[in-house]
Amino acid sequence: MRRHIPSTQALACFEAAARHESYTRAAQELALTQSAVSRQIIALEEQLGVALFRRTRHGVELTPAGAHYGRQVARWLQGLERDTLDVMAHQGQGGSLCLAAVPTFATRWLIPRLPQFARRHPDIVVHIDTQTRPFLFADTPFDAALYAGTREQVANWPGTQAQRLLHEDVLPVCSPRLLEEAAPRGRGRAHQPVAPERIASLPLLQQSTRPQAWRQWFDALGVAAPRALEGPRYELFSMLAVAAAHGLGVALIPPLLIEAELAQGELVVACAQPLRGERAYYLVSPAQSTSPMLATFAQWLGEVAAGAAPRAGA
Repeated sequence: MRRHIPSTQALACFEAAARHESYTRAAQELALTQSAVSRQIIALEEQLGVALFRRTRHGVELTPAGAHYGRQVARWLQGLERDTLDVMAHQGQGGSLCLAAVPTFATRWLIPRLPQFARRHPDIVVHIDTQTRPFLFADTPFDAALYAGTREQVANWPGTQAQRLLHEDVLPVCSPRLLEEAAPRGRGRAHQPVAPERIASLPLLQQSTRPQAWRQWFDALGVAAPRALEGPRYELFSMLAVAAAHGLGVALIPPLLIEAELAQGELVVACAQPLRGERAYYLVSPAQSTSPMLATFAQWLGEVAAGAAPRAGA
């Protein structure tokens, strides 16, 4: 008997009360009486030998120990619920992977390709949550992460191993109408790329997390661009893509993230001069990971990325 593991009922009552800092609201959420919730928490405190709540004139508030324990219990209950739902959904067959991912890469590149993985491995379900910064895998439910960064950033992520998927080359893109307006008179309405010097005179869309991107692009081509740092700023590549498609300006975006817009003609290449950046997309996982499902997913992802690599630099 595991004498130091409290009952699930006591933990559920404590987690709800900790989240609301109210026995009354916890009771309403759990369809119990307030006294039932109170009894469960008192029993839990007695078992732990630690006060989790401090009684006040207005109700209860968490002690420092209660706040810390509440975070741990919430994570454990969420994991238990997720694993239970997975077993129920698969009736004991297959399983699931939980991925953390940078949002635009997941939405624009990975998810459109997941049907291929589902057809090949119908017994494995892939869950995706947004996470843009490195984290400790031991503190999260994630099996792996899809991360965009430099080689040095990946190397400094402690306790992990990394598989490089795709390099992040960027190209200037814009709406066809903006390019038509920028074309010299007499060229017709063909969507022909223009010279870098012409790009320097057009409205430039900036990415707030990479404020030097346009300056780097112009410098690489030896083009003077006094307005390289001017223009509206957007945080995500997906925001840049929408802004560019609506004619607000020219944006530097990896082609692999705007495949649909390029195919449909919503965006066109404004100048066929790519900038090879320092960043790439990686699959990052715990160094000691032995999950067969993750190995299967990593192998498939590597195959798909290898097939897409030529397009990414086009």
